[in-house]
Amino acid sequence: MPESFDELIELLDLEELDLDLYRGFSPPGDVGRERVFGGQVAAQAMVAARRTVDGERRAHSLHGYFLRSGDPTVPIVYHVDRIRDGRSFTTRRVVANQKGKAIFNMAVSFQVPEKAWEHSFTMPEAPDPESLPGNAERMHALLGDKANPAILERLTRKGPVEIRFCDPPDWQPSEGEDCNTMVWLRVRGDLGDDPRVHTCAMVYASDYTLTSTVMRPHGLHWATGRVMSASLDHAMWFHADARADEWWLYVEDSPSASGARGLARGSIFAHDGRLVCSVAQEVLLRPWQGTGDGVRGRPDKKS
Repeated sequence: MPESFDELIELLDLEELDLDLYRGFSPPGDVGRERVFGGQVAAQAMVAARRTVDGERRAHSLHGYFLRSGDPTVPIVYHVDRIRDGRSFTTRRVVANQKGKAIFNMAVSFQVPEKAWEHSFTMPEAPDPESLPGNAERMHALLGDKANPAILERLTRKGPVEIRFCDPPDWQPSEGEDCNTMVWLRVRGDLGDDPRVHTCAMVYASDYTLTSTVMRPHGLHWATGRVMSASLDHAMWFHADARADEWWLYVEDSPSASGARGLARGSIFAHDGRLVCSVAQEVLLRPWQGTGDGVRGRPDKKS
């Protein structure tokens, strides 16, 4: 994952190779990681799709599948297929490839802005984000002296996205826990005023925290339990524009887990209370079968 706001901006600035063909890179700090962060691939695919669409049209939905683990040391090539250009809607298909094989496939639809009937859920009551401990403080409280120093250092890096969980400061995973959670997030730094840039940044950040929501009722946490997890798919519906560099509330739940798969859902509310996006993701969740000190494993051949 990017270690700074500047690295996030570079990550979203794809190189154009040819018509409808783009190349993206992983941050330098990801070279030693097991796989490419799913939010990175989804966000870069959204950037590629957006490059082929009239600037007036806004993304209203995306549906993506993670097909293979991405290699952070290898560039990712994105091919955009211009499925349809209609009067109101534009549809694109994006395939991300490494070493000649597809690692991610996404369909995204754009729409000309229109006005009609409106309604939405109301944002639930939540603590002010500035009153909550940061992620580094939360990880220290969660892991204490049990953590491998190298793992703790990786988990507490500042990174381009600031995260504030609404859990109590002394929260610990426990079996039978409610599978609902609320998290405040924002990108560190000024993204400017182009709403399309904020949409791509929100796609990136939306992949944070969903897996841990699926783990909650089982007393698991990816930073402490020996569990292998991986995103299988990711879907988003964009209801309204919002700034990704201002606090937004991620309200999440997990209605089901079975067959080594768990479903997580999220509602994203802007700080002013507007529901701006809905998210759904299915994750692979298996007991860790690897060796060493890692906290998460690479999906095995069965996936």
